[in-house]
Amino acid sequence: MSSAVQIQPLARDRRGIRRFIRLAYALYPPDSLWVAPLEMDLAKVFTDANPLFEHAEMQLWIARRDGRDVGRIAGIWDRHYTRRHAVPTAFFGFFESVPDPAVSGALLGAVNDWARARGLTRLLGPMNPTNNDECGLLVDGFHEPPAFMMPYNPPEYARLIEADGFRKARDLLAFFIDLAEAPLDRLHRLAEKTRQRCAEVRFRPVRRRTLAADLALIKDVYNAAWEDNWGFVPMTDAEINFMAARLKPLLAEGLVWLAEAPDGPVGFLLAMPDYNEALRPLRGRLLTPRLLHALPYLLGWRGTRNCRVLTLGVKKTYRGRGLEAVMLAEGFKTGFQLGFKTAEASWVLEDNVPMCRFMQIFGGRVSKTYRLYEREVRPA
Repeated sequence: MSSAVQIQPLARDRRGIRRFIRLAYALYPPDSLWVAPLEMDLAKVFTDANPLFEHAEMQLWIARRDGRDVGRIAGIWDRHYTRRHAVPTAFFGFFESVPDPAVSGALLGAVNDWARARGLTRLLGPMNPTNNDECGLLVDGFHEPPAFMMPYNPPEYARLIEADGFRKARDLLAFFIDLAEAPLDRLHRLAEKTRQRCAEVRFRPVRRRTLAADLALIKDVYNAAWEDNWGFVPMTDAEINFMAARLKPLLAEGLVWLAEAPDGPVGFLLAMPDYNEALRPLRGRLLTPRLLHALPYLLGWRGTRNCRVLTLGVKKTYRGRGLEAVMLAEGFKTGFQLGFKTAEASWVLEDNVPMCRFMQIFGGRVSKTYRLYEREVRPA
């Protein structure tokens, strides 16, 4: 008979972060579809070098039973989220657990008590650690590996979280596009009409050498284009810089685009090769003989079959003019040159009807669904 579950808080120091990250390896066998993120990169998210901690708190916990680690969770309080949405909310994130409600319930209970002690009234997640990062619980689409920087989890996680009283807050959709079957001629015709109709708008690629200078423009578009989205919180300058520093080595020329009008930037596209094809054999570590498999991808000698469209947005005053089509057409043009066969656009809010329709018109179909859950903080 198993002993009781023990919940242990972890410090956000090197030892605690490593233990927290490494727990997932015990739960996902090497032949699973889960793709371990690079440990050296993920660890940065938990340290004070992450500017999120200028306005947020985070606590890590490990669940132990019978002398071994069997689950983990983080509690996050982003004061910017509370200020913007006027609901005192704690996020839970980085959730992993053996398939036992006793373990998952104890982990979620730890976040509940931590949130209550801070006067917070709502729990929302998974956020890893915010919705500007990886977020959502996979609830449909378990038969395919995740795209780069998207989460993966077993089907039973939904049952574990719902057993603790959580209910759906929103679904996040991933759209799969087979480039050989997509109506790209239609996309290019719309793009050409847009260029003629909006001659004042300039479209240009963001390159590694221009990234530093373009960051202010990207931040302007990002925070304006998504400001009305459910749950959105603007990123600070420091957070944009932190994210850019992590992604810069992985940027592919021709997959990042800005649209600029005479009065400033108005649109932004960020797509990337699906580096999970290279990362999956590494199991989170660069210093391994398996790096020989990944090096051709990371050095650009070999292309991935899939790409991920991470971000595609236009400021409100320029929507409905086809600017998205121009940037997407340019990105796909580069994608064909790089040998992409498929693309995933992820994620899109289920109630972002215009973007969902846009994806469907140009050959996208929903291939994965990720869910954000919420419930009230329980009293003592």
